[in-house]
Formats: sequence, structure tokens, C-alpha cells
Amino acid sequence: MLYKIKPLFPEEFLWGASTSAYQVEGAYDEDGRGLSIQDVIDTNGIADFHIASDHYHHLDEDIELMKELRLKAYRFSFSWPRVSPDGFAINEKGLQFYDRLISKLNEYHIEPIATLYHFDLPLALHKQGGWSNKKTIDAYVRYSKVLFERYRGRIKYWL
Repeated sequence: MLYKIKPLFPEEFLWGASTSAYQVEGAYDEDGRGLSIQDVIDTNGIADFHIASDHYHHLDEDIELMKELRLKAYRFSFSWPRVSPDGFAINEKGLQFYDRLISKLNEYHIEPIATLYHFDLPLALHKQGGWSNKKTIDAYVRYSKVLFERYRGRIKYWL
């Protein structure tokens, strides 16, 4: 006999997965990406974020798995040094990677939830004083505006 169990979560609850760019993308030195503070941090052999899970090269397969799992949402982070290698110049190839990611998520009705910054400050900005330097704040504002304009209407939730 089958019992009907009342769900604990409302239908509109967004079940999903969550990652951060430096932990999953890999391809740390490809297509114009600059170095991040995460690329030079000593993890004492615990992790190698240069390789990660190679999401950069396996994006289609990864999203197919999300579809198979029937995820409703995917929280990812933009890699600031992939979008802006030195914190100021914009890298079109980096933006094209996120174009593909967001398009595929939307195609499969998986809600893209975008994090602007997840501990991957461009190394060039770090060397100039990082967050204590007003130039970093200015660079972050510019970077954020580029993403907001580029993905307006394609991303509903920003973190």
C-alpha cells in the first residue's frame, strides 16, 4: 500500500547544488584567466584548485547530471580573475564561459543563482593592497556592473 506523505518543503523550494569557481572550474591558466589569491595559497596538499573538478571543460556533462538529478537551482560563483584577470581589464573569453553556463542552466530550467565574489580576489589587486586599497573597491564595482549588464534578465538571484 502506498502512503501519501506530505512534503516538508513547499513546491517552490529550490533544491539544488552549490559550488565556488576556484573549487570546481580548474583551467586556472587558460583563455586569459588571471591568477587569484586562491592560486597561490598553500593548502598543505589538501586540495589542488588548479585541477579542481575541471568544470570549465566538463560544463555540459555537469549540467546534464544536474538535470538528471532534477535539481531546481545551481548556486555558482563567478571567478573574478576569469572575468577580469588584473581586476580592471575585461576578458571576453571568461564571460563566454559564463554565457554557456547560464544558457545551459536556463535551457534545463535550473535556476542560476550567481555569487559575485567567493574568496578569489585577482592576485594583481591583492599585490596592490587588496580590499584595503580603494582601487579594489572601484574594480569590484566595475566588475559587478559588467556582470549585471551582461546577464540582466538571465539571472534572477544574485549574491
